[in-house]
Parts: sequence; structure tokens; C-alpha cells
Amino acid sequence: MVDEAEKIESVTRWFSPRLLLRPVLDLVYPPCCAACGVRTAGHYGLCGACWGRMRFIEKPYCEILGIPFAHDPGEGMVSALAIAEPPIFDRLRAVALHEGAARTLVHGLKYRDRTDLAPMMAAWMARAAGEHLTLCDAIIPVPLHWTRLMQRRFNQAAELSRHLAHVSNRPLLTRALMRRKRTSRQVGLSARGREENVRAAFRVVKGEEHQVFGKRLVLVDDVFTTGATVSSAARALKRAGAADVTVLTFAMALAEPI
Repeated sequence: MVDEAEKIESVTRWFSPRLLLRPVLDLVYPPCCAACGVRTAGHYGLCGACWGRMRFIEKPYCEILGIPFAHDPGEGMVSALAIAEPPIFDRLRAVALHEGAARTLVHGLKYRDRTDLAPMMAAWMARAAGEHLTLCDAIIPVPLHWTRLMQRRFNQAAELSRHLAHVSNRPLLTRALMRRKRTSRQVGLSARGREENVRAAFRVVKGEEHQVFGKRLVLVDDVFTTGATVSSAARALKRAGAADVTVLTFAMALAEPI
């Protein structure tokens, strides 16, 4: 027999305001592709065309930099770049290459205040991170300088981190790391210029060192381009005693096509 509580729960679900209002809301705000805007069957998804153009990063890839390989070189292989220029962080994971629909989603969140995209993007990021997210001690977003935060009104890395913390049930640290100097925008700068721009830009907040020391951390940003920003942030965490830093982004820009 069905338990009385189960009956009540079933009825409650059936008559929930969200379900009752969904047809009306769909008329006012029709479900559409999160990237191109074409009508779709449901909210917060991609149409078939945009999905087909998403270049998801799947194995085989470099275990350190997460760069996809054109062919499978074998388990545990790393890229030539990771050998020649070992990063300060321990590994990088990303959902997709920074092109097509992935680029549109990143720009929508970052420049068009599309914070509604963050839950969907964070869910894909959680999948890309795998055990490095589920086993971490805390999640830390790459912070904005307070003046830029006032201008932009929100930090896209913090939005992604908030939803990642929710889906993974891991602690979110929003005050442990700070950007202590206002840097120029990275767009348009060379790799060397980006590195110089963010040199010593971050530090662990005094009194918050215990949140970092000896911990396995996931450092979150929206896109990995040259790695200058996340490397500077990871260096500050490592100097404060972080045991392991995984950089997790939604998109990755490759210097050379694969």
C-alpha cells in the first residue's frame, strides 16, 4: 500500500505552483537554445545545431593541462607543453574548446549578465572535473578587484563556483583569496603581456590561511586562455600552503588547432 505521506508528497508535486504555471510561463518566456535563441523543447539547453558544434573535451587529453590529443597516446600521457613549461597548478580541466556555442555561453554570462546560464554551465563543469571536484576540500573562484566588481555587479567565476558548490556539496570559499591590484583587461594582450599584467595580483587574505593550508582546492574561472590569471592565483594559494590546486574552467582556448 502507498504510505499516506507518499500520497501527500505526490499530490503536492502535482499541484506545485511551478508545474501549474509552467504552461503560462512557457508562453511568456518560450524555451529556447541558450546559445543561439532558437525555440527548443525545454529551457536551459542547446538546440541540435549548437550541440553539434560544441567541441567537448573528452579523453584522451593531457593529464596535466587537459589539452585534448588528436589520437590516444596511452594512459597517463602528458603534452609536450606540460613537460616544457610545467604549470604552477596541478591540473587543468575544462568542458569545451572556446569556440562556437561554448564561446557564446561564456560571453553571455560574462558580458550580457546572463547569470541564468551559470547552473547549466556549472553542471557540465562538475562532470569535467570528476573526482577532483568531489574529493576537494573547497572551491575558490578567481576574484575580481573590488572596483571592477562594482562596475560589473557580479563575478562570473563566483556565479559558476556557487552552483558548483551546490551540485557537489563542497565548501565555497569566497573570502580566502583576493585580487590586491586592479589589472588591465587581458583581452588583446600578448601571452607575455597577460603574465606581466597579473603578476603578484592575488594574495590569500590575512587570517584565512587556515582555509588554504594543506587543502585540496578547485580554482574556478570561466575561460582558460594563456593561463596567466589562474597561474597567478594558483601561485598565491600554493605560497599559502595549498596541497593541490585543480583549475576548472568552462572553456579552453587553444593556441594551435588540433
